[in-house]
Amino acid sequence: MPESDKNKTKMDNFKNRIDPAKLPRHIAIIMDGNGRWAKKKFLTRIKGHEKGIDAVRDVVEACREMGIAYLTLYAFSVENWRRPASEVNALMRLLKNYLLKERGNLLENEICLKAIGDLDRLPEDVRETLFQVIEDTEGGDKMTLILALSYGARWEIVKAALRIANDLKKGAIREEDVTPEMFSAYLTTSPFPDPDLLIRTSGELRLSNFLLWQLAYTELYITPTLWPDFTRKELMQAIEDYQKRERRFGMTSDQISELHAKY
Repeated sequence: MPESDKNKTKMDNFKNRIDPAKLPRHIAIIMDGNGRWAKKKFLTRIKGHEKGIDAVRDVVEACREMGIAYLTLYAFSVENWRRPASEVNALMRLLKNYLLKERGNLLENEICLKAIGDLDRLPEDVRETLFQVIEDTEGGDKMTLILALSYGARWEIVKAALRIANDLKKGAIREEDVTPEMFSAYLTTSPFPDPDLLIRTSGELRLSNFLLWQLAYTELYITPTLWPDFTRKELMQAIEDYQKRERRFGMTSDQISELHAKY
C-alpha cells in the first residue's frame, strides 16, 4: 500500500475513534519548539519558525474540518520582545506574510480571524495587515481563529483590573457588582468561551504566562513533539485523550452523572 494511503487509513481510524458530540468547543495551543527543531537539524532559528507555519496551516485546516468552533494559537508573547532584534524582526515579517498568504484560505473556509494582546506594540505595517484581515474575515462563521500576539496573561489581568478600578471610581459599577463573571468580561478574551483543551508542544511543563485566568478548568495535554513536527494526527490524539476524561468542575462524579441524566 502506498505511504499516502497508509496515512489516510490511519487518519480515518482516528476520526472513527473521536466522538463528534464530545469535541472541545475551544482548543488553545502553546506552539513551542521551533528553535530546538531547527537546532537539531543544524538550521537557523528562523528556518524553524518558517517550518512552524506549515504546522499552523495543517492544524487550522484540521480544526475547521472537524468542527472546532474556536482555536487560539500562542504566536508571540510579551516576553518574546526580549529576543534578539534580528529574530523579532524576522518573526514580524513571517507574521505579515502569513496573514497575506492565508487571507484567501480564511475567507474560503469561512474562518473569522481575531487577535488578543498588546497589539499597539506590533510594527505599524504588521498591525495594519492584521486589522485588515480581521475586518475582511469578520463574516466567517464556521470557526474563529484567535492569534495571541504580544500577549501576556499578567498584562491582560492588570489591564482588566485597572479598567474595573476606573469604572468603580466613576461610579459606573458598584463594588458588589465585581464577580469572577464580571472580571472575565473585562478581559480581551471576553467574546470567546474559555478553552476546553490546552495543548503544549515540546514537552515543557508550564503555562508561560498564557491565559492564566481562562485556563482554570481547562484540560491539559503535553506532548514532547516539537511544534514543526506537530500534525493533525497528533491533534486527533489530543482530542481522543480529552474525550476520555471526566470534567467535574469541582463536583463529584456522581453529581456529574446526575446532571447528564437530567439532560
